[in-house]
Formats: sequence, structure tokens, C-alpha cells
Amino acid sequence: MLQTKDLKYSYDGKTMLNFPDISCKEGERWLLLGQSGSGKTTLLHLLGGLRTAEEGDVVVGGTSLKNLSKSQLDQYRGKKIGIIFQKAHFVKALTVEENLMLAQNLAGQKISKERIEDLLERLNVGHKLKSKPDSLSIGEQQRVAIARALVNKPAIILADEPTSALDDKNCDEVIKLLEQQAQQENATLLIVTHDGRLKEKFKNRITLDE
Repeated sequence: MLQTKDLKYSYDGKTMLNFPDISCKEGERWLLLGQSGSGKTTLLHLLGGLRTAEEGDVVVGGTSLKNLSKSQLDQYRGKKIGIIFQKAHFVKALTVEENLMLAQNLAGQKISKERIEDLLERLNVGHKLKSKPDSLSIGEQQRVAIARALVNKPAIILADEPTSALDDKNCDEVIKLLEQQAQQENATLLIVTHDGRLKEKFKNRITLDE
């Protein structure tokens, strides 16, 4: 479902980040570990098609991302890849509900307010449906960002530190929701994390060297 081969990336054209080959099967759960500066977030962005590798390829469900045009990649990502960023990026003028509806619309999906409400309730932010993002706490924004990533039932879920701003109770609930969603859709789940609470929850791990 998610594979990489000889993946390399450079920010300055001189220092090259070399990533190990990855092969994550449909429905598997993975942790991506590594020290600060090892390239974890960069790798996640490559896997999600947000950055383009200097060398190598990312293949999602048999589709090579490098062979897609920008517009094709944008739509493919919207339908097939759910990304949870370290810092949530919302359209500030829109409500929480409208931000999630926008995610459905941009992916060419049918608007489902029922699914939006269900996800938000399960993440304990259902009462924030009509709120603007700026009125939410950091933890609430993170949970809404998770709902947005899951709203289109993606085949791949990529999460960058999804529990970093959460207490133990909400951490467990978020991981449970991510795993349940992955199981329901037989989706591949890959989590980038420094959070030691997650290490015992996942047997499949990718570790990047500094």
C-alpha cells in the first residue's frame, strides 16, 4: 500500500537526507521514530506528496506519486491520504464544520455533515462544531485537525505528532480513534512521534538515524 525506494531529499542541494526503503502493507500500523533533525517530518511530507524527492519514488496503492501532475496529486492526496500536521492549518474565517466540509469538497467528495459531527463527537469536540478555529485550545485544534484528516476515509493516514498536546486520557482516545478508523477502512496508519506513550502500542517501527 505504501512503499518507497531509494528516497533522497535535500533542502540546500548539498546536504542529502537518505531514507530507508519502506514497505507498509494495507491495514498495518507503524511508528516513525528518530531524533530531532533526522528528517521524520520531511519523510512524512514526501510520503504525503507535499514535497518532491531529489531521487527515488513514493508509491501509494500502486500509484507512483512522481508520475502525477500537480492537480492530479492534489486530488489524489485529498481522496487517498489523510495528513495530520504538527500545527493545524485552518481557514480562520470558516467554522470547524465548514473547514471539514471544505476538505470533503476539495477532494471531490459528497458533503456529509453526519460524518463530520460523528468524528467531532468521538474526539470530544462536537460542541465546537460552529466555533471558529482561533477560539479553540491547542489540544482542541489538534483533535479537529485529526477529524479533518479522517473525514474522507483515506487509504493512508499520516500523523505528525498527533498526541503531543494531549493529556493521557485524550492521547488514548485519539490513538484509539486513529486505529479504529484505520481498521474500518483497512487503511495504513503511520505516526511520526517523540511521544514515549506510543512506543508500546505499535510493534511496527521505522527508526531514522541522525
